[in-house]
Amino acid sequence: MKKLNIHNRFTAELPEDPLNTNEIRQVLNTCFSYVNPRIPAEPKLIHASEAVAELIGLSPKDTQSESFLNVFSGKEVLPTMHPYAMCYAGHQFGNWAGQLGDGRAINLTEIEHNDQFYTLQLKGAGKTPYSRTADGLAVLRSSIREHLCSEAMFYLGVPTTRSLALILSGDEVLRDKLYNGNPAYEKGAIVCRVAPSFIRFGSFEMLTARNELKNLKSLTDYTIKYYYPEIQEVDDKKTYIQFFKAVADKTRKMILDWQRVGFVHGVMNTDNMSIHGLTIDFGPYGWLEDYDPNWTPNTTDNQHKRYRFGNQANVAKWNLFQLANALYPLINEAEGLESILESFSDVFDEEYKEMMLSKLGISTSKETDDKIISDLETNLQLSETDMTIFFRNLNKIKKEQTAEEAFASIQDAFYKPEEIKDAVLNTWLEWFTDYLTRLNTEKTSDEERAASQNMVNPKYVLRNYMAQLSIDAADEGDYSLVDELYLLLKNPYDEQPEYEKWFAKRPDWARDKVGCSMLSCSS
Repeated sequence: MKKLNIHNRFTAELPEDPLNTNEIRQVLNTCFSYVNPRIPAEPKLIHASEAVAELIGLSPKDTQSESFLNVFSGKEVLPTMHPYAMCYAGHQFGNWAGQLGDGRAINLTEIEHNDQFYTLQLKGAGKTPYSRTADGLAVLRSSIREHLCSEAMFYLGVPTTRSLALILSGDEVLRDKLYNGNPAYEKGAIVCRVAPSFIRFGSFEMLTARNELKNLKSLTDYTIKYYYPEIQEVDDKKTYIQFFKAVADKTRKMILDWQRVGFVHGVMNTDNMSIHGLTIDFGPYGWLEDYDPNWTPNTTDNQHKRYRFGNQANVAKWNLFQLANALYPLINEAEGLESILESFSDVFDEEYKEMMLSKLGISTSKETDDKIISDLETNLQLSETDMTIFFRNLNKIKKEQTAEEAFASIQDAFYKPEEIKDAVLNTWLEWFTDYLTRLNTEKTSDEERAASQNMVNPKYVLRNYMAQLSIDAADEGDYSLVDELYLLLKNPYDEQPEYEKWFAKRPDWARDKVGCSMLSCSS
């Protein structure tokens, strides 16, 4: 691990917790607390991402070394590393939760490589002052989901944190998987997450809520200095407004990509919103199986469905409103912040239309396209229709086809094909008639259109049942499916005929199986 170019900018430049005791408490007037990872009983590497290793200056050979295993399991802390847990707050399910912080995450250090900085964070490496009533550990099932999904999202082109390594800790961890009063011991695991930083909306909320305005300014200036250096305004107020706009823009684009690939985060609390516009904290997430805007993968959210697929843009705006409130004391003028918030939905709607047209293979926008999109979204809900398969198979359609021929290209997407008859069938044929008419106004050839569609409509996504199959095998000591899914998801837009079995609807057995439909936050 001598190759690592270690830096400690966050701890060197921002206020630290004066107490070094690792006891759960309210931590005031600080941005972080120093804390060392818990030493795991018998760490074992399950999987490492060679691409992420290269980001921080390590070779594939390095990932197989004992030193790599020791450092990224928390067993060994290098002399120049100063591990810490961050202090932040947040709104959870719309309610103010007060101090939260890194309860089961410990930031090892920052790494510089090729003029880029990355923060390395261990998730599941033990208790911190912010762990509240928990133990700071994580279990194998949630760690597999985090590791695979982080990398899957990256290769889908979705802004995301990365995952360097998935490591078995050798410890048993007690968890109540279903929150039903039946806790059981599970295998413990640790994931090493990688991002420019792990600063969140809640980092700013915490400081403002406590009226720690000096620290608020320090954190904001630090974030702009290192992560938004392109902002060059003549005074602080304009700088902070431009910072908020940049975060809002990145957040909006992230949500658009979520909607494009059918991803539902499940826990869009403000403490789970990255200041970099990255997907962060992979808990009870999921991909749409049948196209249902009201679906949420989170059992805790099942009643109110706040974080449902169709509401993610609205929640992002609500969360940005909380960030604006947190930054307001630095500006003391609402107009600039309000203007950015007011334009958020309009810009999102415009970009959403462009995104949907790209999925449909339409390169130029017309007024009639609004109806084509809205009618399609309605049709997709007439009967259970697999989102991924439907959009991917649109690439088979030819301009000269009839509506019936075009419709036949997507029939595999229906979960209950017996329902596609009479009025439902006629409604679909009417839409395909309009769609074909629209395609014939485009100058691009069928081949060109298919190629462009294949760049935005993935063939393979990490469906919950796929992740669960790999978890079930891993529980038995078989990690081959983790390896297979990782390789598959590195090329989600390619045909990959050797993996064709994964281009399939959710099996019936997975409809209600634990881990394959909805999930709890238990980890």
